[in-house]
Amino acid sequence: MNADSVPSHRDPLREQQFKGIQSLLEEILPQNEFYSKKFEDCGFEKGDLQSLEDLRDLPFTVKEELQADQQAHPPFGTNLSFPVESYTRLHQTSGTSGEPIAWLDTPKSWEWILHCWSKLFEAANVVSEDRFFIPFGYGPFLGFWGAFEGAIRDRHLTIAGGGMSTIARLKWLTERDITVAACTPTYALRLIEVAQEHSIDLAQSKVRLLFVAGEPGGSIPGVRQRLEEGWGARVLDHWGMTEVGPLGFEPIDHPGGVHLFEDECIAEVIDPKTKKPLEGEGRGELVLTTFRRSASPLIRYRTGDLVDVSYPELDPSEVATLQNGGIFARLEGGILGRADQMVLIRGNNVYPGAVEAVMREIDGISEYRATVLGGESERRLSLEIELLPGVETEVVLARVRGSIKNRLYFTPEVQVAPSGSLPRYEFKSRRFEIQEAP
Repeated sequence: MNADSVPSHRDPLREQQFKGIQSLLEEILPQNEFYSKKFEDCGFEKGDLQSLEDLRDLPFTVKEELQADQQAHPPFGTNLSFPVESYTRLHQTSGTSGEPIAWLDTPKSWEWILHCWSKLFEAANVVSEDRFFIPFGYGPFLGFWGAFEGAIRDRHLTIAGGGMSTIARLKWLTERDITVAACTPTYALRLIEVAQEHSIDLAQSKVRLLFVAGEPGGSIPGVRQRLEEGWGARVLDHWGMTEVGPLGFEPIDHPGGVHLFEDECIAEVIDPKTKKPLEGEGRGELVLTTFRRSASPLIRYRTGDLVDVSYPELDPSEVATLQNGGIFARLEGGILGRADQMVLIRGNNVYPGAVEAVMREIDGISEYRATVLGGESERRLSLEIELLPGVETEVVLARVRGSIKNRLYFTPEVQVAPSGSLPRYEFKSRRFEIQEAP
């Protein structure tokens, strides 16, 4: 978005962002070897940044070069602004695209992570009496570590659910007056399924807020409806990455999308093909600059996530709060999918989230798996579905075929899988697979 197209009410925010990137460059250069070399290669000096528009003169940062940097300079690479002895936290990306990336934080940068979670809780209207439970197998993934320690920092009784079976986690949730939980949408659905199998009425628990993150789903209407009915709680979508931190939140008063903490980062949305920033609202790939996590910063980082961005403009009489999203950029429908997961099926662009949206609106399905088969010119979608007890098989199969055809404009292959045969997931799901033709 160029300066001429920026609404005037965003001027103070942009001024804050410009000061943020200026301060970042002063702090990290020249000791951050990764960006010092990157800027030297493109002929950029920190004094060249005279406005936010000048940020576009800098090259993008992509995951592949971070992976290559860590392979060339093991074990942590060169995107470190301080001596390794200054760092106290090590986390790692999930490795869904290539080798996982290690990410280090100093105490100061980790405190920033927890600060963002405090703001996220504020946007959700979390109160001092709330009790947290995080049903998550703790490992190097950053996300729910931040939620766990952020809740403790805000003085909430907070229980870690690692090292437990699903049924044990359900008992902890229902027997200890938990009011707030956080997990992936996939695992939240799994908890509903296991609760039903053991005659546990999860919807009658005291859980009132369910934060979901780690994958698209929280802003998909069909998924949200199933979660809110099964949990009897308000679902709040959240977005973040190990590399950039917890920067996306769903305001309690403005559901159905994710806002970005633009006072903590600079967000751009680009056309994935031309790599040019959108001049206003629209659909594209999210690009982020993190100017407060200086220990391991990212400048113009291509996240690979597709979004529909808009820029709210509040009435002058309306108070801009986190609970309504303020003036921060809004990603309608949350994260729509990954740019590298789009496939062309019979002339139609198809994303995993689009298939998920259709499948979760169809009653009678407990789990599914989608596989894209064939070469580019003859791709087809094969669906395996598990059915709930007592449903009419042919009725559900007809609904699946008809719904996919009406929404995505092609007819899939559908077959019923034996009960319990499809994978269940605690972390990110792998329901959508692309099998390249030999």
